[in-house]
This record gives sequence, C-alpha cells and structure tokens, in this order.
Amino acid sequence: MTIAETRSTTTDKAPGHPLNAWYAAAWDHEVTGKGLFSRTVADRPLVLYRTDEGRPVALADACWHRLAPLSMGKRVGSDEVQCPYHGLRYNSAGRCTFMPAQKTINPSAMVPSFPVVERHRFVWVWLGDPTLADPDTVPDMRQMDPPHWAGDGGTIDVGANYMLVLDNLMDLTHEEFVHAGSIGQAELSESDFEVSHDERTVTVTRWMLGIDPPPFWLKNMRDRFPGFEGKVDRWQIIRFETPSTICIDVGVAKAGTGAPEGDRSQGVNGYVMNTITPETSRSAHYFWAFMRNYRLDSQLITTQLREGVRRVFAEDEEMLIAQQAAIDANPAHEFYSLNIDAGGMWVRRLIERMLEAERAAAGAGAGVR
Repeated sequence: MTIAETRSTTTDKAPGHPLNAWYAAAWDHEVTGKGLFSRTVADRPLVLYRTDEGRPVALADACWHRLAPLSMGKRVGSDEVQCPYHGLRYNSAGRCTFMPAQKTINPSAMVPSFPVVERHRFVWVWLGDPTLADPDTVPDMRQMDPPHWAGDGGTIDVGANYMLVLDNLMDLTHEEFVHAGSIGQAELSESDFEVSHDERTVTVTRWMLGIDPPPFWLKNMRDRFPGFEGKVDRWQIIRFETPSTICIDVGVAKAGTGAPEGDRSQGVNGYVMNTITPETSRSAHYFWAFMRNYRLDSQLITTQLREGVRRVFAEDEEMLIAQQAAIDANPAHEFYSLNIDAGGMWVRRLIERMLEAERAAAGAGAGVR
C-alpha cells in the first residue's frame, strides 16, 4: 500500500497525549517569584511559581481541602502558596504546612507536585511517572539560546487538537495555498523531499534549487545583502522530537553558491522553533519563535521577523480552528493521507508507541497490585 492509499480512522485524528514526556508549560518570563501563573497541560490544571531561590515549581491547581484553585491564592514564605479559600499553605513539594484553626496537620494533606526543568527559555513540566523524568530528554531547542542566535516569539492558544498543529508543521506544502502572499510558492509542491526517523525523531528534508525567492525571504536576503536580486536555493529541514516539538531549519542562499553542500555563507538562515503543548483534546498552547544567525544586534530585524511570522501563523490558526470545527461536525469521516503526509504519519506512529508503552506499564502495575 502506498502512502497515498492509506487512511486514518476517527480515533487516529486525536490519539491522545503521552504523559511520560516534557511539555513546555510557560515561557521562563511568565513564571515569577511574586505571583502565581495558571496553565492547563494535558488536561491537568497547574499552578506555577518560583521559590525565593528562583527555582520554578509546578503544583496541581486544586487545594486538597475543597479543590479551590491555588492559582487564585498568593505566594507566602520562601517557597509556599496559600489557598485563596481557607488559607491552607503548601510547599514546593506539595505538602501542606499550615491549616487554619488547628495545630495538627492531616498527613494526607498534599497536592501533586511535578518535575520541572527550565531550559531554552521555557519552563518544562513532566506529568507522568516522576522516576522517568530525565532532564536530558528535554527536546533540543538550542537555537533558542544565545549567543549565536537572536530572535523572539510568542504563544498561540489554538482551538484545535495539538496533533493538527503537528500535521500542519510536518507538511509545509500548505504554504503555497495558506501563505501565498508571504512564504508560499508553487515550487513547494513540485519539489521532492526525504523522510527519515528513529525512535524519537522524524526529519523531513526539502530543497528547492534555482527559484525566485518569495517576499518573506527576499526581504531577509536584502537585510543581509542590500540590493540582492536573482535566483536562490531554498531549504526546509523539519525535525520533530517527541512528544511535540518541531524545529525547522529554513533559509535561502544565492543560487549555485554551495548551500546544499553545506556552505550557507551567501544566504540567510533561520530556525522556526515550535513546541506544542496539549491543553485539552480540542485545544493547545502553541509556543513559537523565529531565530536567526545574522545581524544579531538588530532589534529592528528581530521585531520585524517576529511580527511577520506572527501574521503567517495567524493564517495557520484560522485554518486549524476551522479544521477542528469540521472534525467535530463530521465525527465519522476518515482521514486520508497523501505522499506529502509521510512525515506527519511517522509523528503519529511515534506518539502512538509512547501511548502504548504507557498503557502497558499501567496494566503491568495493576497486575502487581
């Protein structure tokens, strides 16, 4: 069976979200030592804050006593949060340290506390088995870190399942149609691509040689090479890493100057950084940034690129929300896959393998008991 002949059942449209994985819960600047920050990750409401030492903390956003949201409370002490309803206090481990009108604290008075890692300008949280929370498995987004890259981004709260966002990013031929006025061009659909994968990653590589640069990339070439005219070699190298991070190596270089062989000196190179955190089965937090390795000191270029990419992603958001609405209205419809969906299909297979492993572990644990 060829890729073009395959189809997905209704349940494959939203296969679920693994819990034994790192998800970006917030930008680092959103989590402060003064206030409390709330965000739902994989159907779990969380409250995030920093201790006086600056360490980020993630607790379940529900008081042990009457389930009042802790995020409506306040920070107290060096590492504690106080419930807004009756004043119970919890430390960074989730253990209750104070109860009103009594000296004895019920030993069961706890709220779940989750492993947290701060890396690549994000606060990452692990909602699954804490013994498996290896910081070395935080997705590789090194281009977010200075000093060799500069850029900025934002967050889109998308009213669609996170898998639809992953599908969108793994197949960039949609740019020809959704983003015709900025980064789209016919060569995207006409060019060949290669797909490779291992146990944690999927990579889609596409080169377009000797083409006219679309408006977005022509502007970027002229930012670095004023007055540039002529053909370019364009590349898109999309790398997915479980469970939901996609970093896209993109750029153009003057045609015939060696970019496919590794010499990008006559071009401009950027990374579209994306990590998508499921909120519910029909919503996701889409963290994105555009990073570049040229004109690093120009805040003007950083701002222009951020706003340009923001406009492009707004077009994606509109399509994804419409797609989710159509899925909800047609629950019996099956997804069909074309050759261009090969990368996205491998993404879904890796996620399903993670879910199967978690189900097997849960079943084994139930058997032991």
